[in-house]
Amino acid sequence: MAKNYVSNSRESSRMFKSDLLEPLSKVHFSVPLYIFVPVIGYFSWKAISPGQMPLISFVAYYSGGLFIWSFTEYVMHRFVFHFTPRGKIMERIHFIFHGVHHDYPNDAKRLVMPPSVSIPLATGFYFLFTLFLGEFTVAAFFSGFITGYLFYDMMHYALHHANFKNEFWKTLKKHHMTHHYSESNKGYGVSSNFWDKVFGSDY
Repeated sequence: MAKNYVSNSRESSRMFKSDLLEPLSKVHFSVPLYIFVPVIGYFSWKAISPGQMPLISFVAYYSGGLFIWSFTEYVMHRFVFHFTPRGKIMERIHFIFHGVHHDYPNDAKRLVMPPSVSIPLATGFYFLFTLFLGEFTVAAFFSGFITGYLFYDMMHYALHHANFKNEFWKTLKKHHMTHHYSESNKGYGVSSNFWDKVFGSDY
């Protein structure tokens, strides 16, 4: 089966002609940690302290956020990042969203979401959750959701650049590399292959 990559270079290819837009498409893998760890800390504190949420309730809502993130990750990767583009404009949008990552899978500065994307997305999800959850329950839930996102981002970088010894991590890396180099129409889960198994998109 034909491989789906163009280059294995860790260097970044230019994606925009604009000197303003180009830097916004790149980010060091540690940047999401600086942005979102304080967010997780704040919302956890809000649920437990001002919200006086019992620890068991916090753990339940936090775990729910983690679980919903895992589903969100799968759905976004399968149906948003891998939509079938029609026409040159949609092809360009697809390339910006995800195509560049498949053409240059080891580009070290395009392995985690840049803040120009992650912050608006996180904000949108937060306000979506407020439609269904109260002020303090959404704080606990959102903490778990963002923790799941960070786990996904850091794991995605590691799967491309780390050499694992543990069998669990080696298996997960093989799962993701198969998606990149052999069957890009399967294996959409990055931090887990659970939803691939549920929806029949595992290898």
